[in-house]
Amino acid sequence: MKILLIYPYPLFDRSKSHEEDITVPPIGLYTIAAVLKAHRFDVEVLNWSNIHKTPQHVAETFRRERPDLVAFSILNANRWGGIELGQIAKQIDPQVTVVFGGVGASFLWEHLLTHFPVVDVVVIGEGEYTFLNLVNALATGDAGSLEQIPGIAFREGREIRKTAPAPFIQDLDALPIPARYFTYHHVVSSRGCPGRCTFCGSPTFWARQVRFRSPDNFVEELELLYQKGVRFFYFSDDTFTLNKQRAIAICKRILARGLAITWFAISRADCVNESVLYWMRKAGCIQLSYGVESGSPRMRAVLGKPLKTDHIKTAFSLTHRFGILARAYFIYGAPGETWETIQETVNLLKEIKPLVVISYILEIYPGTQLYADFLARTDQTDDIWLERIEGICHFEVDPSLTQDDILSFGRAIREALYTNLYAFSDAVALVDDPAFYEMHGDFCSRLAMTFSHGDYANIEQITRRWEIAEKLFVRALSYAPTERAFLGLALLKQRDARVPEAVRLLEDGLSHFPESEGLNVCLGTQYMNQGRFAEALRVLHRFEQSPQALHHIALCYQALGDAKQEAVFRDRARSLENRS
Repeated sequence: MKILLIYPYPLFDRSKSHEEDITVPPIGLYTIAAVLKAHRFDVEVLNWSNIHKTPQHVAETFRRERPDLVAFSILNANRWGGIELGQIAKQIDPQVTVVFGGVGASFLWEHLLTHFPVVDVVVIGEGEYTFLNLVNALATGDAGSLEQIPGIAFREGREIRKTAPAPFIQDLDALPIPARYFTYHHVVSSRGCPGRCTFCGSPTFWARQVRFRSPDNFVEELELLYQKGVRFFYFSDDTFTLNKQRAIAICKRILARGLAITWFAISRADCVNESVLYWMRKAGCIQLSYGVESGSPRMRAVLGKPLKTDHIKTAFSLTHRFGILARAYFIYGAPGETWETIQETVNLLKEIKPLVVISYILEIYPGTQLYADFLARTDQTDDIWLERIEGICHFEVDPSLTQDDILSFGRAIREALYTNLYAFSDAVALVDDPAFYEMHGDFCSRLAMTFSHGDYANIEQITRRWEIAEKLFVRALSYAPTERAFLGLALLKQRDARVPEAVRLLEDGLSHFPESEGLNVCLGTQYMNQGRFAEALRVLHRFEQSPQALHHIALCYQALGDAKQEAVFRDRARSLENRS
């Protein structure tokens, strides 16, 4: 039996937004695939979040693979992608079984089966064993046994049937580790969240229960991926530090196994302290996201996030103290939002001094308390999702808020960030501990790159961004020799036509990092700017595997009048670029 597990594309392109996760298949899809592989089924995971950009590959893949079952991991944003891809699969083979699962399908199972004949079965809730049972039933041809499988809904003639809920998997360590079969960056050490956020589907989907993998089991997964060359991870737990001692145990095991990794995580402002942040930074954590949601305690209560303001302030201060970038999430346009509550958000933003802020207009999704409230006070039903929309903006169904209000709220939050970033970056107080100096150099140089070459480099509202970057690079080098700081500071000097200073920096950097391709190639270009072509060639020839270096080598030979060598290296550069 051939099975394809597919993560389909969303309605709207995310390439210019902060929603990087929308292009990454949920880790649950890989775990389901691992369970199937452990039971000797032929299964593949396909990330088709961007397949709509090359639609010809869809039919080609279905014709080549001839799947017996195609299953789609559905969020609200990609349900139409799953429907469209399922229809193509059915056109090619009308006998193929199309299954929907995931959070979006779990909340809209009846809607999907009622309105979209392409969907044969919906897996509701946690899917690993439910899907295995479904596949076993279909593989044996015993379709009549579907009603005995907990956790599914299906169509039987014109009737829609839903079975009893499947129990949660209590021993997560018993699941096979997907890294034995697949390579990925998003990992999760727990499932569920005890919170009651009204905008989130987790309280309903996970019933506010939290289950943990053991530290050894989770770190074994990291080590398997590390052995495959993965060095950066997203820890996707709803709250990684919910159990602080367990989080520390994970960090200590990362260090004990010598895993030189970096990673992002998610937490709550009331779930961190100095000890857990100390060990997280030591184990490679470089960014921690907090759902602040609002500066107004009243609005946080509306959103089901009753954090204390003091906890928020302490969390951001401590997180930055250990050289972890604290990222703040804000939601605006909730019920009862006013200019007064937005001003409270602006005021809190200025107090906690976040260096990254992600702000969203409140949207309503199935499975959330806000959605239940919306249905209760309107004449709408789930049929609203027959429209090609990803979510319902709250302000669109709240007469007290206008679109102009919402746009103004968003501008106020962004302006508060952009106009204060210079002061925020200056205010970062890092712990004065020599054991952290190298990590502090890494932190400052990463942050500097954000201003000089990253997300902030082209945002005109951020004044003095080049000055911020230079100060941060200098600060990084005050802690420890840092390859990124030498390179970034040299590029800023070059930008300001301070070539001799750039050369001195790069030469100093190479005394610490002689094998650095970036420093060597940059130094070669600086020598070229000074007309020192022979010295440039001496540096650049060390990296003839680099198209960038080959391009500059050809320019050096052109300047020296050696047309034969120029042609040789231009050809080699083109050949490398074509291969890549």
